[in-house]
Amino acid sequence: MILDKETARKTAELLLQIKAIKLDAQQGFKWASGWNSPIYCDNRIILSYPPIRNFVREHMARQIEQLYGKADVIAGVATGAIGIGMLVAEYLSLPFAYVRPEPKSHGRKNQIEGKVEDGQTVVVIEDLISTGNSSLNAVKALQEANLQIKGMLGIFSYGFETANQNFKEANIELHTLSNYDYLLEVALKTNYINQAESELLKSWHKDPANWKK
Repeated sequence: MILDKETARKTAELLLQIKAIKLDAQQGFKWASGWNSPIYCDNRIILSYPPIRNFVREHMARQIEQLYGKADVIAGVATGAIGIGMLVAEYLSLPFAYVRPEPKSHGRKNQIEGKVEDGQTVVVIEDLISTGNSSLNAVKALQEANLQIKGMLGIFSYGFETANQNFKEANIELHTLSNYDYLLEVALKTNYINQAESELLKSWHKDPANWKK
């Protein structure tokens, strides 16, 4: 869900500006999943732009306070949300931890890195939501450590129905600063794409697995 429409539009504008999000309705990109896609998103590049990372950090922190109140810990999903999650935790003067995709195979075999304690409340930070599987894998690890999840806040979501369903089934509240709908609105308004490209991008969103097969 989107909490603030103007923040959603501004976030989309900034992500396009620094090419954290690239749109190519003609050639497209190949995702690791094998999908062909007209969009590629790498929000880690935000960290290289201090004014923009500060914008994201402050708006995420404010939304956390508004949505979830006070938490005991901020947890980032590795690897993409480690950097921004740590900045948000610093802004809120809260402890930070991050969650690996799976436990290490050596040493203490941690999946959660950082000090956490039974019963603590956690807000999870994510950089990008696609199907939601990796995000919810991190949530599961935190829950198995007896931590209480207040919710998740991400930078950007593709807004796939499968992700909405996955979060609903997991009973996890998800909000993002921006999403695919606001991205297309901003991209069209700023002439980053034209109307024909906008329609092509909308068609991909309806059936992403079979686009350009």
